[in-house]
Amino acid sequence: MLAECFFQVDSMPGVTATQQHSDVVVVIGGLPIRLHSNDPAFIRLIEERYAGYVSSSNDASFDFDIELAPPGTESGDEDLRVTWNLGRWLMERGDFRAEWNPSTAHGRIKQTSNPYSLDSVIRIVHTLLLARNGGFLVHASSAVRNGRAFLFSGVSGAGKTTMARLAPPDVSLLTDEISYVTRQDRGYFAVGTPFFGELARVGENLRAPIDTLYLLAKGPENKIEPIIGANAVRGLLRNILFFARDPEFVKLVFDAAFDFVSRVHVCRLTFVPDSRVWELIV
Repeated sequence: MLAECFFQVDSMPGVTATQQHSDVVVVIGGLPIRLHSNDPAFIRLIEERYAGYVSSSNDASFDFDIELAPPGTESGDEDLRVTWNLGRWLMERGDFRAEWNPSTAHGRIKQTSNPYSLDSVIRIVHTLLLARNGGFLVHASSAVRNGRAFLFSGVSGAGKTTMARLAPPDVSLLTDEISYVTRQDRGYFAVGTPFFGELARVGENLRAPIDTLYLLAKGPENKIEPIIGANAVRGLLRNILFFARDPEFVKLVFDAAFDFVSRVHVCRLTFVPDSRVWELIV
């Protein structure tokens, strides 16, 4: 049973009722999650990893207790599984085991000391929360220019990080890898995240209404072509991150993709990888 992997504070040797967990609150997409650990050094790693997204307040919508697994216990070849069981989400991979009960707003994580294992759990939790509200995470770099957000989506090697790297000084980068999309007041917004790719740079903690989703392709010239209908939906769904196979949540993601393309411009951006491509993004 997954629950057997998790610790109880009152059963741990050397821990008394008066000892307090170290904790930190990380806010992504306006959602504060409080992370507890008995290891202050790991909390410092989290604070460094999520710099710019750490709250000065201790208030949070959800809590996770983190237990660090002994070195060498991870299994690198174990596939990710996200399942719903008896009122809780179970998340398992070679480097972590986690459970989260949305009704009690509490979860537990047993993981390696690598903060990027925690990154994965946080992403999964956000995909589930976003699905309930018409949003999603998508493989895309995103940036804000003149108060509007632009998403650049594609598979690995399509040019997401290249577009971020080529961005001119008047552009605020939200992410070069995983874009956070929320639905608000019948519109869609892109939100900055600490999730980064090759650029290894935390995105700016901003939000802006989405103007256009660009599906990337490299070519001999810079050009933009509109994509509509089923082709736009397929292009978006191909790049949405979602890990659970629960039928209800899968339907929510499909519904969100259909609604998104009915409200946001979707285009094919074919580009030569140099800074001139940004002359088209206005």
